[in-house]
Amino acid sequence: MDLYNNSQYMDDLKYVMNLPLPWDKLEGRSILISGATGLVGSFLTDVLMLKNQEELSCTVYALSRNAQRAAARFSRWKEDPFLKFISYDINKPFIRDDLGTVDYILHLASNTHPMQYSTDPIGTITTNIIGLYNMLDFACAHNATRFAFASSNEIYGENRGDVEMFTEDYCGYINCNTMRAGYPESKRCGEALCQAYMAQKKLDVVIPRLTRSYGPTMLMSDTKAISQSIRKGVAGEDIVLKSAGTQYYSYTYVADAVSGLLTVLLNGVSGEAYNIADEASDIMLKDLAAIIAEVAGKKVVFELPDAVEAAGYSTATKARLDGSKLKELGWQPRYDIKAGLTRTIGILREL
Repeated sequence: MDLYNNSQYMDDLKYVMNLPLPWDKLEGRSILISGATGLVGSFLTDVLMLKNQEELSCTVYALSRNAQRAAARFSRWKEDPFLKFISYDINKPFIRDDLGTVDYILHLASNTHPMQYSTDPIGTITTNIIGLYNMLDFACAHNATRFAFASSNEIYGENRGDVEMFTEDYCGYINCNTMRAGYPESKRCGEALCQAYMAQKKLDVVIPRLTRSYGPTMLMSDTKAISQSIRKGVAGEDIVLKSAGTQYYSYTYVADAVSGLLTVLLNGVSGEAYNIADEASDIMLKDLAAIIAEVAGKKVVFELPDAVEAAGYSTATKARLDGSKLKELGWQPRYDIKAGLTRTIGILREL
């Protein structure tokens, strides 16, 4: 899949790289990205490499379990001296004596889709906790200026009916004595671990909380409902809904998710968490499916999930995030939910 020949994708990259952010903080520095081949990490890597053409001269260390796959994904940059591929499993200690100071670290790697939650619940938890621990240790050993931990909207748990939208200090209900709790509880533990490293190791940490993100960089193996629906739309098939679709969630197009990440990394206050979310992309699942069906010229059909699929689904019925704190840092999203979905399907169809 060569996204670099797609004009809309390149327009998204140029949009983010031209945002009025303090890019000078990255000039001549280095940045390490775990999960670099994922939906958000791959877009972020492309933005930084494109920005390097304006003499940002920022060395990007792209971590992936498969360096060859990473090189194929980033074909446009594979000969660029500012992009360094590192094959690494974050569940193992990360020791690199050949690297000096690494100025910024963005930890994006995680098991992030329902099928993984249900078929590998142990791996989901250990990746989120042990993997983060290894990256935090690496940050301290390499004198990082700042560490950004990509957390999740799932840390808020169930909406208890006392608020309409989740602000960063909200803490909802999670029944920890279930298999499905492994993902949100390990993300909560990850945020606490970051605070521990701040207190004990004096590491500068910020916590961007991503909501349900989507876009043309999505992995074809992703089993989230929105990803499955987008794949159906691209293929020209009916959109399959495996519930009544009344779940009311926040979503974010990948370009806006990455602009939010960079805003938190470069402008965020140390120790603070920030929701990357906008009301214009809040929607019920049935309405989201209807938009995709409209764009694809198909219809929505209902189908019961099998036991494995159902075990990985979130039990939250409403998870709307308040993004006003991030907007106070100057962040503004570019796409509402319909525009983002239309763009995603258009790009993937062209590919």
